[in-house]
Amino acid sequence: MVTPAPAELLANRLGRRPDVIARAPGRVNLIGEHTDYEGGLALPIAIDRETRVALARREDGRARAVSCQESGEVAFNPATPRRRGDWSDYVQGVVAALAERGIPVGGFDLAIASDVPPGAGLSSSAALQLAVATALDAAFGGGLDRVALARVAHAAERGFVGIACGILDPFASALGRSGHALRLDCASEATQYVSLPGARFRLLVAHSGVRRSLAENAYAERVAECRAARRAAATALGRPVARLRALAPGDLPELEAALEPGLLRRLRHVVTENARVDAMCGALRSGDLEAAGVVLREGQRSLRDDFEVSTAELDALCELGDAAAGVFGSRLTGAGFGGCTIHLVAPERAAAVAEVLAEGFALRFARRPPVWSVAAAEGAGVLPLPPTL
Repeated sequence: MVTPAPAELLANRLGRRPDVIARAPGRVNLIGEHTDYEGGLALPIAIDRETRVALARREDGRARAVSCQESGEVAFNPATPRRRGDWSDYVQGVVAALAERGIPVGGFDLAIASDVPPGAGLSSSAALQLAVATALDAAFGGGLDRVALARVAHAAERGFVGIACGILDPFASALGRSGHALRLDCASEATQYVSLPGARFRLLVAHSGVRRSLAENAYAERVAECRAARRAAATALGRPVARLRALAPGDLPELEAALEPGLLRRLRHVVTENARVDAMCGALRSGDLEAAGVVLREGQRSLRDDFEVSTAELDALCELGDAAAGVFGSRLTGAGFGGCTIHLVAPERAAAVAEVLAEGFALRFARRPPVWSVAAAEGAGVLPLPPTL
């Protein structure tokens, strides 16, 4: 349960009663990392950690926002959103993206509460933007469906905040379904729900304690390297390569002799990761958790060695997990450079594995990492208003 409740936060800090309350979940990505901006495949799960917002309309055309994770309040004019370099950019970006769709946003007061930890790779920014977009759409009569709201959130982060991200996070937060993973084609936006054998496993998330920011140079460098690899592959193969998604594992032998080693590693990760998404879908549909674990471990090796986005802390958590009894497989989740790992675990071993992760990590890094059990949850939506505050 998200605490404090956003309606209470709105009342206590801004003195308002909400007209709309909305929610949007964070996500973990089972497999399909750093593929979305190359039009690839991904398999995220919306999780039972979420951001909730309470919104009250204003008549004066001004906007104020407060957050349980930030001190003070921010104020701005929703008619002229401008980047400020702080957390309000994520709110203002949604306002700007809605305006681009012809949905004018009037004045409002907004309170934000969340139990999605920021900087952990669990898509706290997409959860915030989807919750805000859902609330603003409901409050000002936009009538957008979940796919359109996901596009609004993506436009806000990419066009306003300035992160060169793909559609994975907002689509996962918008379209998640309880008991299912979401196979997402990031080129066509086609989705398929993949049923999870939930009674037969638990999904643990361990936080390395290393906060990451997608705005840091390393993420932008990987995006640029993928573009360079795409151009090099087109030259080597003598045909256009619009996205790395256009390449298949069968193209790799020819490319190995032609590409610079660093670009080859980046390209190889994306190409093999797309194949791992469908391998994971097949394993989950057949209930073969051993095969699913193999896919996770292969994905972690690729992220560590070919894409080079893992860290000593993430490596340690995966090594500890994979060595523990009852763990099918482990890997980092999210963009890397910090954040969290996921561990597919037999249910009866979940508590013991969580302790193994915490103790083993503490021995190496002198601190115990938070370890949570998460489950697949529903995507973004509007909540009933409380009868009283």
